[in-house]
Amino acid sequence: MQVVLHLGAHCTDEDRLTACLLKNAEAFRDHGIAVPQPKRYRRLLRDTVHAMTTDEPATEAAEVLVDAMLDDDIAQIDRLILSHKNFLSAQRTALSKGVLYNTAEQKLTDFGRLFPEDEVELFLGIRNPATFLPALFDASKTETFVDFMDGADPRDVYWSHLVERIRTAVPDMALTVWCNEDMPLIWAEILREIAGFDPNVPIEGEFALLSEIMSKEGMQRFRAYLKTHPVMTEVQKRRVIAAFLDKFALEEEVEQELDLPGWTEPLIDTLTEAYEEDVYAISRIPGVTLITP
Repeated sequence: MQVVLHLGAHCTDEDRLTACLLKNAEAFRDHGIAVPQPKRYRRLLRDTVHAMTTDEPATEAAEVLVDAMLDDDIAQIDRLILSHKNFLSAQRTALSKGVLYNTAEQKLTDFGRLFPEDEVELFLGIRNPATFLPALFDASKTETFVDFMDGADPRDVYWSHLVERIRTAVPDMALTVWCNEDMPLIWAEILREIAGFDPNVPIEGEFALLSEIMSKEGMQRFRAYLKTHPVMTEVQKRRVIAAFLDKFALEEEVEQELDLPGWTEPLIDTLTEAYEEDVYAISRIPGVTLITP
């Protein structure tokens, strides 16, 4: 069985992605793909992996866990999709002394030990530290951002460091990464990659994110355009999406106001430039697939 773990990493649109996968659960079932309700496994999975830090999992642990998640016969399942935005850590503890998800290696190693006979794939969304760090700070119980960073410099927070740590800890797990900022353009591809589908396989909710961030008029015109242009490559489709977003995007949905002391425009620009270089570094890490527009 293929076990897919969508990590989320507390990026803006990951909950929407999980919801879209759940909407496809019935259709996926016909392809041997299971998408259980998160409430049926998130706490159970967290407790099981936590217990593995001191105890070896029982031989039948994975079978018992999967059986608790599903109503279907396990033998009929070829691919199991799990979404868990808090698997690596709670949002308020995602950063520790400048290190993103400092227990990721142990948790993913234990997850692999839980499914020793299965092929595990990881999917991770990342986000510009210029917006990601303020979001983590807002979720924390820390009074000031300086205290939250605990002596670390925001300019030293790199996603590539996390990705390299994951690849070193669990080299046999395929890892697919994307940028949250690109999701409106690559939404459908992310869904298909998680499902293990070919690019031409229809999938429900292909434009679900667009409908959230584009005006009603814009979506109507976009769908009308698709009807008159039924045959387009993925590249052409992304160009069309970008053009419609440029004209019809809802400002309050796509722009985030940053109001932190010392969070100046030059600093934001510096963090953004470093993030773009970091994404390029991630694309060069062996064993990593980077989904880009």
